[in-house]
Amino acid sequence: MHGEALQDRARQRADELPSAGWEQPFGPEWDVCKVRGKVFMLMTIRGGEPIVTLKADPEEARALQSEHADITPGYHMNKRHWITLHPGGSLTTALVDELVTESYRLVVEKLPRAQRPIDPATFGLE
Repeated sequence: MHGEALQDRARQRADELPSAGWEQPFGPEWDVCKVRGKVFMLMTIRGGEPIVTLKADPEEARALQSEHADITPGYHMNKRHWITLHPGGSLTTALVDELVTESYRLVVEKLPRAQRPIDPATFGLE
């Protein structure tokens, strides 16, 4: 996935997720997607390159980084729990959708049960 197509696809997938909403709490250069007030995705331009930062399971994050040159530790985030996607050849639409959904699920599962818009144990796994 190249250039702005990465951010466009990530935004499109996030917009499909229940209770997801956009804010710019860090200024107009950062688009932040939250569920019930908790961040699960950030997008900005870094060095002229559109990037997407997502929450990830630490073991999965390490595996993704070793498999894909276009996935690095989270920019400006905890490097263990967040990853950054860069435009490039190895990221497919399906992978971007999967990573956005997983980031969302990881955040939702930490919410109090009464605030969860979905069941994180089953959502996106059907």
